[in-house]
Amino acid sequence: MAILFNHMKEDHHEQLEIHYFTPSAFEKAGPAWPIRLGANIAKTGYHIGPRITPYYYLIMVLEGEGIFIQGGQTYTLRKNDLFCLFPQVTHEYYTMEHALLRKAFFAFDGKLALQLLDRIGLGPYRPHLPNGLTADALALMEQFFNLVSNKEKPPSDLSRLAIFHQLFDTLSESKIPHGTPASAGSWLQKAKDYLEIHYADGITIESVAEYVGIDRTHFSKTFNKAFGLSPMKFVQQLRMNEATLLMKQTDYKLAEIAQSVGYPDLFSFSKAFKKQLGVSPNTYRKQ
Repeated sequence: MAILFNHMKEDHHEQLEIHYFTPSAFEKAGPAWPIRLGANIAKTGYHIGPRITPYYYLIMVLEGEGIFIQGGQTYTLRKNDLFCLFPQVTHEYYTMEHALLRKAFFAFDGKLALQLLDRIGLGPYRPHLPNGLTADALALMEQFFNLVSNKEKPPSDLSRLAIFHQLFDTLSESKIPHGTPASAGSWLQKAKDYLEIHYADGITIESVAEYVGIDRTHFSKTFNKAFGLSPMKFVQQLRMNEATLLMKQTDYKLAEIAQSVGYPDLFSFSKAFKKQLGVSPNTYRKQ
């Protein structure tokens, strides 16, 4: 871990090392690309925000404790937690004075950035993943710092992209493990978490019921009773929430948004959108 803190610069509320990238045309033609890489050690009184960012930030808690606030929700930060800052969403986080935060992070962007985050179990409605940092991912972060710290041989766009995607691949190992829960409460939460992560992946209610080891009919009835809507309507709500967020915060084409939230084409997305919100996607975006 020491290599992450080799070139720190003093600031009034932290010690910081940060590296900035200029994405190449090749990187920008792809689904997502890194923009900056950094690490910091909080000082007493360290408090960020409330503010917004133009990019996605994936932040890894290496030491210490803190509080993270985003989307009206408050999360406690502890060692090995992951949390994500989303573009144009107000966030705030600060350290606990008895356990000052040490963090590593990278910022990134791209039209499929949300899908990358989904792979590791993070999304706009689940921006915090307790104990999501793996030893292998931390080792890759050290490699990333090594790569960009080499002044004699600056990294190419391909080398940045390679380690960037390796990180997401490695972090995906921290997703919720399979297994049969013991109680209704645990399998319901497991099913809800699974739907929140995979709603855009073309999943079926049968596959979710099988995942938690419950008969489909019993699963649907119990889920409806617990959460006030059927599993399918819950999925529909997640898709529409994500779609409206993308319409407000990006300039992606409607067809791209449709595929990003799990619809095979623009027609089926538009039909579902109008049924759910009462207006077409085009009309909603104009409003």
